[in-house]
Amino acid sequence: MDKPVLTTRQRTLPVTAATRSRPDGQRPAAIGTVAVRRSYKFLLRPTKKQEAALTACLDDTRQLYNAALEERREAWRMGRQRVTFYSQDAQLKEIRAADPERYGRWSFTCERAAVRRLDRAFQGFFRRVKAGDRPGYPRFKGHGWWDSVEWPAGNGARWDSVPHPKVTRVYLQGIGHVRVHQHRPVKGRVKTITAKREAGRWFVVLSCDGVPAEPLAPGGPAVGIDMGVASFLTTSAGAHAPNPRCLMASAERLAEAQQDLARKKRGSKRRKEAVARVVRLHGKVRRQRLDHAHKIALKLVRAHDLIVHEDLQVASMSRRPKPRPDGDGGYSPNGGAAKASLNKSIHDAGWGIFLRVLSAKAESAGRTVIAVNPRHTSQLCARCGHTAAGNRASQAEFRCLACGHQAHADVNAAINILRAGLALQEALAS
Repeated sequence: MDKPVLTTRQRTLPVTAATRSRPDGQRPAAIGTVAVRRSYKFLLRPTKKQEAALTACLDDTRQLYNAALEERREAWRMGRQRVTFYSQDAQLKEIRAADPERYGRWSFTCERAAVRRLDRAFQGFFRRVKAGDRPGYPRFKGHGWWDSVEWPAGNGARWDSVPHPKVTRVYLQGIGHVRVHQHRPVKGRVKTITAKREAGRWFVVLSCDGVPAEPLAPGGPAVGIDMGVASFLTTSAGAHAPNPRCLMASAERLAEAQQDLARKKRGSKRRKEAVARVVRLHGKVRRQRLDHAHKIALKLVRAHDLIVHEDLQVASMSRRPKPRPDGDGGYSPNGGAAKASLNKSIHDAGWGIFLRVLSAKAESAGRTVIAVNPRHTSQLCARCGHTAAGNRASQAEFRCLACGHQAHADVNAAINILRAGLALQEALAS
């Protein structure tokens, strides 16, 4: 007897926690919806003098980071005692006293944050070495690879909790009161303030604790979603969200801008202008991709109590294929060209960004998000349970070789994903 196809009406969830599965199979921790941590990003409108001061602050903290990295490298090379964050932090007072015009004008806490940033980079390096991953040793930061400065709230930076009715400003030591384009209210308690440069514009990022959640009323059905390239996602109910292909839409303008950049002489003013144009185009693509992720995630969170998705390992999926030596000193074809095109489409879709946005919105709304193992979800028949690679006749068509069940391939996969999520939820609840 054929198994009935799972519908989205078979299970709903209370709006008490946002939950995600873990790859080790252990019970995931429930995240309360009373208060959450969120970041608010606003456009800064600095004057010419303030913009120059922000750029100088970036450069000085970058130099501190590079000097601290050089000290650690030399200590390891000479076999001396390992340098720690605390030993380097203790030297900041001497550095500030030796060059007060350069380092003394900035807040001590933002310079400490630069040294702590290096310490976190080394912690990640040693963690990856221990886990057997690619180590990624910390690198020296060039001018274009250091675009943010961080202050703890109240120590060198201050956000006015009761802003002026017409103009909002943030105070940054050494820079002054910088005008902020605040387009929404800030909730919770501001913990850190970060000034960030993106595509020639400046932003302030407020990291806040105790932001009250806004749970939605229960009643929406459970849904499984299948991520893809042809369609951005497909739900178990049969709905398709189109893939905007933001990078492809701007590919022609980007190609012209990059070709124009390649013709410019290094160090020239026109090359800097060409670089700025390329950066602006990439920034627009990134904002379009993020906007699309927010809109799709919001629709899902408003309409469904339980959202189940695949636990995608995007970095592994978009990895280049390994070369295949032919034994004669050359290499055999490994499908690298076709894989490169697929990798580009995967990155353009922005699955990782979407899943992070979905998790954050579900947490605030009191919805439940579960990630399941994606293995065989596209080859498993949702009616009879038969699994075979030949079941997927094409990119869009699914035809079971055992029972003859036919359906859209992505809808069939989404139903399997939902079924796996419901089974995982039952296992965790028991």
